Amino acid sequence: MQVTEIVPLDKRRCKVRTDAGFAFALYQGEIHRYGIEAGGELPEETYREILETVLCGRARERALYLLKAHDRTEQEIRRKLRDGFYPEEAVEAAVAFLKEYGYVNDEEYGRRYVELYGRSRSRRRLREDLARKGLAGEQIEMFLEEGGISETEQIRAFLAGKGYNAGQCDFKQKRRLWAALLRKGYSCEAVRRAMGEDGRFEETTV
Repeated sequence: MQVTEIVPLDKRRCKVRTDAGFAFALYQGEIHRYGIEAGGELPEETYREILETVLCGRARERALYLLKAHDRTEQEIRRKLRDGFYPEEAVEAAVAFLKEYGYVNDEEYGRRYVELYGRSRSRRRLREDLARKGLAGEQIEMFLEEGGISETEQIRAFLAGKGYNAGQCDFKQKRRLWAALLRKGYSCEAVRRAMGEDGRFEETTV
């Protein structure tokens, strides 16, 4: 393959682009060591050596570092590694390592996420969060059912925290609380039921 360009990423690292349609990052000393030059050829055996002795190990260490801060899904790890210009083979090797040793497990992640946020976030919000993190729709629905989420209880807890009283709260205050709950992802029906409204308020605010 041919090296099409070498682009500095920071003071120490550069991104190496190839005509094979992918790029990878190396330190400047490594670029010199392997004789990589823009416009020059990168023999397959040299690339394989770089991949196996440098990039795969570095991708694995990067993935482990990412997990130190907090748990992540498989898709989040993949995205982070790709953003760091690790080639797909290195990404796959790193993810396989994590899964083999139980460092990443989407099923456990989904259950913990619902357990952690299931009392404060709507089902819609939880669905969106978990889908964005790469979990499948069927998995998400299973986690939500297992979590026993009650949106009515969530909304009532929110309203209680705001000092809501259906008999004393004026129209302006109700409308403000209604809008806040809709932004959180709760349905009009769930909000109406929790606020004790007869439906007429809903019609004037949507």
